[in-house]
Order: sequence, then C-alpha cells, then structure tokens
Amino acid sequence: MSNNTHLNLLQLGSFFFGTFWVSIALILYCIQSHGVPSAGPWLVKTLKVCFWLYAGCALLVVVFQYHVIFDEEHLPVTECMPAWILSAYPFLALGPLATVLEYSQPQTSAIPIMVGGIVFQGLEWMTAFIMYTIYFTRLINSDLSESKRPGMYVAVGPAAYTSNTLVALGVHAPKVLPATFLGITSVPTGDLWKAFAVPAGMFLWLLGFWFFALATMSVPWWYKKLHFMLNNWAFIFPNVGLTVALIQIGKVLDSDGIKGVCSAMTVALVIACIVVAVMNVGAVWRGDVLWPGMDEDVEDMEGHGQKMRPD
Repeated sequence: MSNNTHLNLLQLGSFFFGTFWVSIALILYCIQSHGVPSAGPWLVKTLKVCFWLYAGCALLVVVFQYHVIFDEEHLPVTECMPAWILSAYPFLALGPLATVLEYSQPQTSAIPIMVGGIVFQGLEWMTAFIMYTIYFTRLINSDLSESKRPGMYVAVGPAAYTSNTLVALGVHAPKVLPATFLGITSVPTGDLWKAFAVPAGMFLWLLGFWFFALATMSVPWWYKKLHFMLNNWAFIFPNVGLTVALIQIGKVLDSDGIKGVCSAMTVALVIACIVVAVMNVGAVWRGDVLWPGMDEDVEDMEGHGQKMRPD
C-alpha cells in the first residue's frame, strides 16, 4: 500500500472517530439511569460536570474533525455516504443525555442542561441535514455497492435521536422550566414548549422511518451476497434511536397500538444485535475483518484485487 493510499484511509477512517464519543455519552446515560437512584447527591453533581466537559470535547471534535477532512481530503460527491455524518455524532447523544440528566438536577442546573441539549442537538441535526443533501445527490447520480448498503442505516440516526430529544425534553419541560421562563406570562412556558416540541419530534420521526425504509428496501437485493463487514453494526444503533423515539411518542400519546409496535421493534433489535455480534466474532476468527484488504477499506486500497488472509 502506498503512503498516499494509507493517508487517504486514515483521513476517511477519521469519520468514525465520532462514534467513540457516542460511547462515552452512552456510559454517562447508563450511570444516570442506574447509578443516580442508588447513589448520593455527589453523583448528580458529577454528572453535571461530565455533561459540560463532554459537550466541550464534542464541540472540539466536530470543529477539528471537519477542518481536517475539508482541508486534507477532497471527496467526490458521487462517493457520499451517511458515514460522512459520523464526525458530528458526538452531539447525537447529547440531546438524549440531557433528557435523562435534567429531571434529577436542581432547577438551576436542569435549565442550562435542557437548553444545552436543544442547541447541541440542533447543531448535529443541521450538520446532518446538510450532509443529507449531498447524500441524496449521490443516490440519484450513482449506485451503491453491496458492501456499503448497510451503512445507509446511519442516515436514520440524526432524525431519530433528534426526534427522541425533542419529545423527551418537551415532556419534561413543564416540570423543569419556570412558568414565566423567557418572560412569557400569558401561558406557562413549559406547556408551550411541550406543545411545540412534541409535534416537531413526531415530524422528524417519520423522516427517520423513511430513511429506514429506504435502507431496508435495498437489503433484499444483496442478501445472497451477505457477509459480515464492520458497517453491519449500522443495523443496530441508528434503529435503536428510531425505536426509543417511538417509545417516547407512544407514551406521550398514550397509544396502545404504538406501544405494541415498539415492543415488536425492540424484539427485532435484540435479535439483530445477537446475529450481528455472532457474525462479528466469526468474521474476526476467520480473518475476514480487521486484516489488510479484508474489510470495507478494500475498495479504497491500491491493489485491492489481491486480498490478504491470515494463515
């Protein structure tokens, strides 16, 4: 592999650095859900500090990641994939993280976290919206190879997790926001916030489902060629956001039908997660992934026709 090719792979792979920060946010999410009810007020204060530290780190990641990509790499529009959104993924989990942190925080801390969750999620959504435009251009102008089609599910994530954020923050708003927040005295501000946020979340959920349907329609065309690649994990995380957002919508509407659909989606996700995990272990054991020339980077390597397997 030439030095230039190796550099290009590093630059393209840098898109995936954002997923590391999503993992950190999910760890904080789980600490709030499982640790706070059993711990003292010290953990509540710790999570408040962690939220803002994470937000600052996420902002630096998004700024510098895209700076490096824009400055060092010239990527053709015809090669655009939803993975180009991944550098903004650290903000994807900030909104949902804010929704679980705010109700255990004192009001002086809960309001800034709520506002921070909205604005940071908004940055992620607008970045994704811009990338959606480029992605649509690619879908119209060129075909997707079979190996890249599971990555289409990544496009579900921004709409799904933003929907979850809007609905959840809207539901909590009457409890968190003072009645005269922002100087509004005619109606309780929390109720007004909820009235706008919940319908907006429903609006975005259907967009996420549309991306899910597009990706799902493309899968049957290549199922006979199905083999594990690391982007197969896109079957899981974005669709978890779609499911969690629908759970929030089902609760706020008190709809038994929606709750039943959510149960079915949850079962399907658990099965999919187990299948992908087993395929992942098998692929590593056989040397089909994490080896030079045997992963999704094979199409970007010089001499990719000569694949290298471990003995």
